[in-house]
Amino acid sequence: MNIKVMKKAFLYIATGILFFQMSHSQSLKKSFQWPENKKAAVCLTFDDGQDSHLDNAIPILDSFNIKGTFYCPGNKESLQKRTSEWKNIVKNGHELGNHSLFHPCDGKQFDWVKSEYDLNQYTLEQIRMELYTANTLLKAIDGKSKRTYAYTCSNYKVQGDTTYTDVVKQMFSAARSDGPIPKTMKDIDINFMPSWSVDGHSGKELIEYVKEARKNGTIATFMFHSVGGGYLNVSNEALTELLVYLKNNEKDYWVDTFYNVTTYISNQL
Repeated sequence: MNIKVMKKAFLYIATGILFFQMSHSQSLKKSFQWPENKKAAVCLTFDDGQDSHLDNAIPILDSFNIKGTFYCPGNKESLQKRTSEWKNIVKNGHELGNHSLFHPCDGKQFDWVKSEYDLNQYTLEQIRMELYTANTLLKAIDGKSKRTYAYTCSNYKVQGDTTYTDVVKQMFSAARSDGPIPKTMKDIDINFMPSWSVDGHSGKELIEYVKEARKNGTIATFMFHSVGGGYLNVSNEALTELLVYLKNNEKDYWVDTFYNVTTYISNQL
């Protein structure tokens, strides 16, 4: 075979591969659909196992029959003192997610992190055992074996530059980090899902966030912390305003737990 023929053959092969990849990509994009022809999904997640979740967030969510996901570290006082209440929220359809035992974060990024809970001092085995133990604790509360995870402080590295995402993939059905709303559902990673950390934002701003997801046909995941007063707070009024909007536009939005939504995404892709 001469060089000219070889070049032509190579060009045909390369063109064929590119066409297949583009067709496959377009097929995925066209075939992905939310349940009941919804235009976007919304996940309301709440971090750090706070009393305000039980006192404020849950009653507000329940008044609209909307389910949320609550990421509760194993060492939280609220989990110890109000165990039966946390157990009951799962019975009512909410999700109890893993947020580690001690909420370790990057001490170089956050000066409030205690040295013993600095991810820069953790080994892969140490974080694995901490997440495993937290799973065991949560299973004793709600009886569930499958669970999602929220990266603490959205940090995902130990010892400076070693990622522990593979550990998370082995232990959880999906995981939440931070980042912008996806432009497309193509190549979305359910083990590293983006979310928005709310801090004093108005109901109008929360609504604009879900409208962007609807425009993209993707997913809006909220990362709430305090509800009705406290750090990284969302007011009761702002949360209620968002839920009123979602309820009035439920033909467009699928609002469900992070576990349910990411499981559906996984089955679609």
